[in-house]
Amino acid sequence: MTDRPFTRRLRRTHSEAAALVYLAVCAVLLVWALVATMGDDSGESMAGVIPLLATAPASLVLLVLPDEPVWFITAVALGAEVNAVVIGWCARALRRSNGPGPAS
Repeated sequence: MTDRPFTRRLRRTHSEAAALVYLAVCAVLLVWALVATMGDDSGESMAGVIPLLATAPASLVLLVLPDEPVWFITAVALGAEVNAVVIGWCARALRRSNGPGPAS
């Protein structure tokens, strides 16, 4: 079976340590925000702001979705994934470079 370009890029992105650490931090923040919100009976919890800011700007674009917990989770997950792809791309680009340029 041939390897498709999308799955190859996804695998390459998720092999970068920086992207994996970022995804893990976002997952921990999301779980923390959900637990903190469920534990707050007043309905005034602002814990959901932290994972949204950690996954901005893509998650902020998805805030136009309906106000349901599943859409909040989707916005954070997709925002984290977009940012992890960018982090992986930057890490590969920095590794490919020949080091710092000549001193001026």
